[in-house]
Amino acid sequence: MSKFLRTFPTRWLLALLAGLVAAIAAGTAIAIAAAGSGPVPPPKPLAQAVHQALSAPMVKGITARISFTNHLISSSEIEGSNPILTGGSGRLWLAPNRLRVELQSSGGDAQLVVDNGAFWAYDPSSNTAYEGKLPAGGKHPSRARKRESIPSVSQIQGDLNRASKHLRLSGAIPGDIASRPAYAVRVSSRQNGGLLGAAQLAWDAVRGVPLQVAVYARGDSSPVLELTVTDISFGAVPKSDLVVSPPRGAKVVNVQLPTGNRAGTGRSAKRHGRKAHAEISGVAAVSRRLRFKLAAPARLAGLSRSSVTLLHGGANPAALVFYGRGLGGIAVIEQNPRPTSSQQVAGGDRRGRLNLPTVSINGVSGQELDTALGTMVRFTRGGVTYTVLGSVVPARAKAAARGL
Repeated sequence: MSKFLRTFPTRWLLALLAGLVAAIAAGTAIAIAAAGSGPVPPPKPLAQAVHQALSAPMVKGITARISFTNHLISSSEIEGSNPILTGGSGRLWLAPNRLRVELQSSGGDAQLVVDNGAFWAYDPSSNTAYEGKLPAGGKHPSRARKRESIPSVSQIQGDLNRASKHLRLSGAIPGDIASRPAYAVRVSSRQNGGLLGAAQLAWDAVRGVPLQVAVYARGDSSPVLELTVTDISFGAVPKSDLVVSPPRGAKVVNVQLPTGNRAGTGRSAKRHGRKAHAEISGVAAVSRRLRFKLAAPARLAGLSRSSVTLLHGGANPAALVFYGRGLGGIAVIEQNPRPTSSQQVAGGDRRGRLNLPTVSINGVSGQELDTALGTMVRFTRGGVTYTVLGSVVPARAKAAARGL
């Protein structure tokens, strides 16, 4: 996990984190109403609309045009044009075990390609391809869904009732997207959701395919992040559209993604012949594994410490300390600083990169990233790098950093 955090570039990490927020919300049933000139499905209760989507026949493939909106970061902090940070239009291809997403810009096309569990993501601003393997686990995605595995309307309604104790759910809102009949639903937290206001998803009423996902900041009626299908067709996708390679001459960086299992434990680890490792948690246990003195105060920025976990990083382990609960909490990563090359810092094309403002943390210079959904503050002191992350305003993130 720590190796992943250190090797993944900031712009891709932001896109991934934002995507995870949207995906988590989508898992609890979310969406947006759409207005257009296409066909509109009849009104239905949310449980019935979800059941209809789950019962739809599997599609052989999808070819689509997409539009991506990103207002997560202020344009003043971005140098040049990068569709990952600034938004843009592009294309999507999807087939069993394969996915390709392409966002186009004047500075080059950003791409994400998944091929049978392996992936690579290309950043045109740095001419770098980040490649790796997705965590194994779950059923093979190409297997057809079994009818008996699809929950009934009453089961879905029961899940929605339980979810509504913690979330505000809209009903299924009929509309149309990309000239397709669609249902939409919106969700927001009943508790402290940090700066996240709501998340939304819309899906094809006939095919059950997601057509739109959006994330809203608290108090803002316009989406901070939005991915919308503008044109879509269904059918087999030519292999030539899916099996592609990074541009010739691109720098390749290997990325280690977190495994699907908690610290590699459980039956899956034994089944694959891996040695099982118990999760290491608690101040004393984590401190013994680190090469530096763990800070982890009992309280930070008015929040109580709720967990301390070791991030396995081989010869350079790190600690993850969490304060508070849920999206309103604050996470702190403590680790030895990653060695940097002066040539890497001084040279290279600056297009599409973040120009982060500096901030003083108890006399030490650090960096601050202020986004619509949260704040990151990073600084190094006494040979230890501290990264403070939270769906909180900058003042609170800096207060947490100064309390370390």
